[in-house]
Amino acid sequence: MPNLTEPVPGEAAPLRVVVDLNRCQGYAQCCYAAPGVFDVRGHEILFYDPAPARARRGEIERAVQACPVRAISLQADRGDTP
Repeated sequence: MPNLTEPVPGEAAPLRVVVDLNRCQGYAQCCYAAPGVFDVRGHEILFYDPAPARARRGEIERAVQACPVRAISLQADRGDTP
């Protein structure tokens, strides 16, 4: 049985979005750059998909750049656990 936490050789590693919620100020620029990945609900509460589809990489990169406080990072998930 294959190990699902490790990338298959020849396949791209899945994406991993990390948001520093202590740094996030709720400007919601990420929501405009990547709707469906980022969403602000209620009083400035950010919800996001930590493992979005690779097809959304361009949108997420725009969201990273659009964040005025640089609270978002995008990483290739290698199956490592923190």
